[in-house]
Amino acid sequence: MKYAVVIERGPTSYGASVPDLPGCIAVGHTRDEAEQLIQEAIGAHLAGLRAEGLTAPEPLTQVTTVEV
Repeated sequence: MKYAVVIERGPTSYGASVPDLPGCIAVGHTRDEAEQLIQEAIGAHLAGLRAEGLTAPEPLTQVTTVEV
């Protein structure tokens, strides 16, 4: 499955979150690190859901960009 990931640049780090997996977040010093960490976090989040006997939610969030 492919989940949409939101990456935000802060003053000293990058934060990443997954809208379809509430609570699944990661923070890295660089964008690349945040992407790597959120990929690991998604895997851990889904494994935790399976361990609890829950089904992983289907990805519903769609992403686009708009030029203004």
